[in-house]
Amino acid sequence: MNGAPVTHAYQALVVGAGGAGLWAALELARKGVKTAVLTKLYPSRSHTGAAQGGICAALGNHEEDHWEWHMFDTVKGGDYLVDQDAAEVLAKEAIETVIELEHMGLPFNRTPDGKIDQRRFGGHTRNYGEAPVRRSCFAADRTGHMILQTLYQQCIKHGVRFFDEYHVVDLLIEGGLTRGAVAYRIADGELHVFRSAAVLLATGGYGRVYRITSNAHALTGDGMALAYRRGVPLEDMEFFQFHPTGIVGLGILLSEAARGEGGYLRNADGERFMERYAPTLMELAPRDVISRSMYLEIRQGRGIDGGDFVHLDLTHLGREVIDRKLPDITEFVRVYQGIEPITEQVPVQPTAHYAMGGVPTDLHARVVVDERNTVLPGLFAAGECACVSVHGANRLGTNSLIDILVFGRRAGLEMARYVEGNELPDVPLTAHHRVEDELELLRTRRRGENPNVIRAELQSAMFDECGVFRTKKGLQHVARLIEHLKLRYCQARVEDGGKVFNTDLLDAWEVGYLLDCAEATVAGALARTESRGGHFREDYPERDDTNWLKHTLTYQAEGRPFLRSKPVTITRFQPKPRTY
Repeated sequence: MNGAPVTHAYQALVVGAGGAGLWAALELARKGVKTAVLTKLYPSRSHTGAAQGGICAALGNHEEDHWEWHMFDTVKGGDYLVDQDAAEVLAKEAIETVIELEHMGLPFNRTPDGKIDQRRFGGHTRNYGEAPVRRSCFAADRTGHMILQTLYQQCIKHGVRFFDEYHVVDLLIEGGLTRGAVAYRIADGELHVFRSAAVLLATGGYGRVYRITSNAHALTGDGMALAYRRGVPLEDMEFFQFHPTGIVGLGILLSEAARGEGGYLRNADGERFMERYAPTLMELAPRDVISRSMYLEIRQGRGIDGGDFVHLDLTHLGREVIDRKLPDITEFVRVYQGIEPITEQVPVQPTAHYAMGGVPTDLHARVVVDERNTVLPGLFAAGECACVSVHGANRLGTNSLIDILVFGRRAGLEMARYVEGNELPDVPLTAHHRVEDELELLRTRRRGENPNVIRAELQSAMFDECGVFRTKKGLQHVARLIEHLKLRYCQARVEDGGKVFNTDLLDAWEVGYLLDCAEATVAGALARTESRGGHFREDYPERDDTNWLKHTLTYQAEGRPFLRSKPVTITRFQPKPRTY
């Protein structure tokens, strides 16, 4: 039954309250733009708060460093699939971004002379790969948490309007123009239509498509799937990063900061095995290199006690370093594994961590819809849900936090410019009907399959066949399974038929997002017959610049994915073999 929704009018909407969304909202507020932030969580629970190790900027507080070196590391780390104009923006603006954060009051660790302290992180080097460099600015191992708190405080100070626990369930895009969004208020199940000239998607990643992941339960690819369903392609979805050091079986992250402070990876023989795979950077090689190396050690029988994990050794660091610089992750080890990291080695295995792909954007966070980079007026994206292709085929550690802040700020500034010249668009009275009918059908269906079963089957298949290693046979199996799961999902039911805090309904709704994101990921992985960064095809183990130095764009048409491509932007650094 279609009822009248509650309606709102704002010049700008921000969907998501992590680092990208909060900085965008802050810039909009500073410009006097009437802005609403819609978030299915309270802002302080956004996933930015889980980031531990640091945020990178070439400050040179310990040793010489330059933004050009940071740019090179980003391009090389991304296996030359990075758009180099975007990498230049990231590396240049990282410096002023971190300094502005400091001025906002973020409590960075300090050097003895009072500067922002910096630590080493994987893939970050000086002089174009010569040796590791200290580039990661940090607040112990709680950096993301401190960024989130600092930006939220600033938004409150500037009067940003938050709609907490409003789950955005549809984008309003008609006639080639963005018109707003539809949100489901979790408290009572009421639909709210937000009319707006500009909408920013800042909803994070979709790590929950995998069985073992570092991502929170809320990371279900909402923004990506909503755009995908509205005709926007998803870019480079086949590139998904597995972080080397997750707690065995749980996926809870043990930050790269542990290796940045000098931690070792050891196999069953006690060897620091990374010497075989990355003799220069060792444990500070990029994450895709280390994750594959760990699996190769395990395959060759050197997993701990014959298992599918290796050891992270912090015992030589000493209590003072561990307690002062790594307090949270070592407490995770004590709580979840019953291990004392000061005296015992820690079992770790790769965990699904980060999506390099997402909604394609230009340098100003404007969403583009084709290989010619045609802008969709009024729609913006930033953070992990977006792909400006600053990460290419593999993201370097600490580049995620600087990405969300640099491009979140750019999004806010560009949205402010856009709304100045564009009036609020009209929204049809029936704009919410389609999504309302779908939600009601899911809520009231009395017979059907439990969507949790569908989610579990999807997560297992994706982890096993579309993870660190991939093959044509395995990917084809997952593609067929996803088709089958989507059909089953159309007949899914939920146990809770009520409207008040019906998290059962929203959990089921999110399964639909995961299926869409998985579909695009597998389609890209099947098409890309090479190995590059986070995408490793055992049947095509070499990088193929002749045929695949390009971005994939996956569209959905009549319920099925199809692919196009666009070229990589190369400005300074020609592709070379990627060795460490």
